[in-house]
Amino acid sequence: MPDAVVVGAGPNGLVAANLLADRGWTVEVLETEDEPGGAVRSDRGVDPDHVSDLFSSFYPLTAASPVIRSLRLHEWGLRWSHAPAVVAHPLLDGRCAVLERDPERTAAGLESFAPGDGAAWQGLCDIWDRVGPDTLRALFTPFPPVRPGLRLAARLGAADGLRLARMALLPARRLGEETFTGDGGRLLLAGNALHADLSPETALGGGFGWLMCMLAQSVGFPVPAGGAGALTGALVRRLTERGGTVRCGRRVTEVVVRDGRARGVRTADGETVTAHRAVLADVSAPALYGGLVAWDHLPARLREDMRRFQWDLGTVKVDWVLDRPVPWSAEGPARAGTVHLADGVDELTRSAAQIARNLVPDRPFLVMGQMTTADPSRSPAGTESAWAYTHVPRPIAGDAGPDGITGAWTPDDGQRMADRMEGVVERYAPGFRAAVRARRVLTPPTLEAMDANLRDGAINGGTSAIHQQLVFRPAPAAGRPETPVRGLYLASASAHPGGGVHGAPGANAARAALRTSGASVSTLLAAGQRRLVRRR
Repeated sequence: MPDAVVVGAGPNGLVAANLLADRGWTVEVLETEDEPGGAVRSDRGVDPDHVSDLFSSFYPLTAASPVIRSLRLHEWGLRWSHAPAVVAHPLLDGRCAVLERDPERTAAGLESFAPGDGAAWQGLCDIWDRVGPDTLRALFTPFPPVRPGLRLAARLGAADGLRLARMALLPARRLGEETFTGDGGRLLLAGNALHADLSPETALGGGFGWLMCMLAQSVGFPVPAGGAGALTGALVRRLTERGGTVRCGRRVTEVVVRDGRARGVRTADGETVTAHRAVLADVSAPALYGGLVAWDHLPARLREDMRRFQWDLGTVKVDWVLDRPVPWSAEGPARAGTVHLADGVDELTRSAAQIARNLVPDRPFLVMGQMTTADPSRSPAGTESAWAYTHVPRPIAGDAGPDGITGAWTPDDGQRMADRMEGVVERYAPGFRAAVRARRVLTPPTLEAMDANLRDGAINGGTSAIHQQLVFRPAPAAGRPETPVRGLYLASASAHPGGGVHGAPGANAARAALRTSGASVSTLLAAGQRRLVRRR
């Protein structure tokens, strides 16, 4: 009988399992898919000579996360790799905003868009230098973040604290307009905000865009050398060395609840795995409440809360094998691991407005990854392993473009959408299509089939909009990992602080389980014996 059962071997589940094992708990992780990792996996499915990341690729939140840094994954083989530049946002007129690791170089580039914008960028960096570490601590701890919040208040004082709060709540468009005269800085803020399901006009977008830009300069947008799966591999090896177990191909269908407490789980083949202390669920909130846990065990109001739960947007992703680097027209993108493609903030708004009307955008905003540029081991010299993703509405009422994409995501829908995305790249890199040797199209249903947490292609476990963050995530007054069932903890991106590979939901759930259950003397002695045997 393990002390804890973790449902799901995504990054949050594996982080939670590692933290519990560090405290001497015996942990068993059950994963539906045939391999661990959730949305942190890679393969050679497009071409045997090219490594493709199936879902996520760049990991600034991972590199910055105090939780994951404390795991010292480099001791289990994880190595980071960086592109020469972090993010590039080219325009059709040949200009390009480039986010460099060096703030002074970034500022110098933005100065070319408008006099004074370099100093404005340095001003944003100065704010980060003052509050960055405590901001990250506040972000990655359970809500409310009392200690880091107090440190921020003491550091800033009331007036500056309110100014920082206002800046964090601004839409990306407004923060860009208040800060910069030219297009460059505005593009960097808005483009990074749209990594989530936030439009340039959505509250909180400015704060999120600023956070991502500052992380780009403090830790970069690193990638695991050899593929995203290397991050998962390090987490699994660390857990296994501490006595934890990961069992794949074991789909959990029920959390067993007796007398108001989680007692274990039941799998699709009828196996019951009993948990001595806790069950931690790295699954979406709608999959847990009313799914793995029957409504009979839950408050009536939670059923209505889950009816109102808002997923983030769907996603279409295309992986490409290129026989040469992308032939960019502008200078800058060739050095960047991540490239944003939209001809200005207005075009970002145009695409977001079409999505708001449930239309597939005719000129979709693309986030593009040049993986060999970021990690030369991903493909043979002189080639490129690349991808791009874009958001699509849920549901789809029609196509703003001429191709008749229905939203049923048949193979024809997927190919037409991939052609449209290639057309966007071709505008900024004439000759791109001629460089493509193979491609793979991942539509919303395909993404969900590969990872059930990516419901209809949602990649953040629920919207990043402010009405479903903090104390509202995943439901009002539910901003902590504890659930209405004793001994059951929500450990997925549906919990605060949300999406991104930073491990905070898993860590928060593990700490809550430890705080509630404690560790028995026998458990701690057994853990000490295991560590002694390993040293011998």
